[in-house]
Amino acid sequence: MPVYISLLRGVNVGPHNRMKMEPLRTCLEGLGYERVRTYLQSGNAVFNCRKLSTAELSQKIEQQICAVFNLSVSVISLTAEEIAGAIRNNPFLAQRGIDTTKLLITFLSESPAPSAVKTLDSLSGGNDQFRSSGKVIYLFCPNGYGETKLSNSAFEKRLSVRATTRNWKTVNSLYQMAAQTAKMGKGKD
Repeated sequence: MPVYISLLRGVNVGPHNRMKMEPLRTCLEGLGYERVRTYLQSGNAVFNCRKLSTAELSQKIEQQICAVFNLSVSVISLTAEEIAGAIRNNPFLAQRGIDTTKLLITFLSESPAPSAVKTLDSLSGGNDQFRSSGKVIYLFCPNGYGETKLSNSAFEKRLSVRATTRNWKTVNSLYQMAAQTAKMGKGKD
C-alpha cells in the first residue's frame, strides 16, 4: 500500500481546533489506514492506505474529523513521492547564505490556474521571498514566518486553493517518517 502524508491546517494553534494526536491516530485507523503515525502536535500524519487520489483522501479525512471531533479542519494530503519532490526541488537550497531554519513550504490542495499564479507577482513580502511550483510554494522568511505577509490566507485568496505551511525541519522529518513507513510495509502487504 502507498504511503501518504496528511497535513491538517490550524490544528492546536491557539485556542481553537484543539485535538490530541492519539485520538487523531485512532480516527485515521477508523478509516482503515495502517501504520498511522503523527509528528508533533500540529496535525501531521503519515500512514499507509489503499491507493486514492490525494484530493479524495483529504476529503475522507476532513469528513471523519468532522464526525469524530466535530471540527471543520482543512486537510492537504500528499504522496511520499510528492513530499520527496518538494524537498529535492527547493530552489532556495541552491542560493548562498540561505539559513535553512528560515525555509518553509506552503502545500496547496491543487495546482492553481496559471492566471492565478500571475497574481502572486503583486504579493509583496518585504525581505521574504517565495517561488511557486505546481502544488507547492517555497518560502524564505529571514525574520520568521510569524512576521511574514506570505501567509496561508494570502495565498488562498490569490490562488483560490487551500494552503497549509510547514517549516523545513518538519517537511524533512515527515519525509523520513514516510520512508520508514514504506520500509515497515515491505514484505507485509
